[in-house]
Amino acid sequence: MLPAEYEITGKTVFVTGAGRVIGKGIARVLAEAGADVAIDALTPTYVTELAKEIADETGRQVIPIIGDVTKADSANAAVQEVLAAFSKLDVLVNALGDSLKESLVGLPDGDRPGQPISDEDLMFILDINLSEALYCTRAAGPHMLERRSGKVINISSWTGIQGGGNLVLYTAAKAGLVGFTRAQALEWTPYGIQVSSIAPGLFPDIMTGEQERFDEMTARARQTVPVGPHGELREAGLLALYLASSASDYMTGQTLMLDGGLGL
Repeated sequence: MLPAEYEITGKTVFVTGAGRVIGKGIARVLAEAGADVAIDALTPTYVTELAKEIADETGRQVIPIIGDVTKADSANAAVQEVLAAFSKLDVLVNALGDSLKESLVGLPDGDRPGQPISDEDLMFILDINLSEALYCTRAAGPHMLERRSGKVINISSWTGIQGGGNLVLYTAAKAGLVGFTRAQALEWTPYGIQVSSIAPGLFPDIMTGEQERFDEMTARARQTVPVGPHGELREAGLLALYLASSASDYMTGQTLMLDGGLGL
């Protein structure tokens, strides 16, 4: 039997980017632990069936939210949809993210020497990894501050701490998320809201046609990750459970590395 501090039955959670990888793992574990969960994705493809699947497995209420939360209006609408469905929001998990292996300016020995990255690609990476968290946290803030209660969990990356080659924009955005976590925690913790971050290493979620890329990544990781080539999505969910529960009430502003030792 788990200690009472890990009890989250009846809590309501909103997970962005929940259709794949870390977000999916977190949504599943928190529902299993007793929370009602709203899961967001840009299209129904990733979350409609997943919501039904998790609800059937856990007996909890799990609803899909469809919208582009990298846009302010959509982020506001998504949070309002969660509040309309559940009447409250206890935990916000900003899990949306994506990477792009491109230099800011093409390197001399690369495939686009001297050519800057496009504005579209630059803003895509910044928006999906950083702006989304700002927009959704801003949207949830009035409700959480009024209740003087809440948890915000941002999903950063090991690159946000260590830096990553060919991942300049992704690293900049994820490092920004670490800084945002610390600053927002300073502002909101006196009002009963803890803000924390998880910095995952390699957590693959294989989709059709990705097996070859996954195998290559695993082979490289065997040489660099002490614990093993990659983590399991459930492990990310279990760490999020700690941060979502009252067990972590004395923790705020911290970024917890979940990388198998990749950053050592």
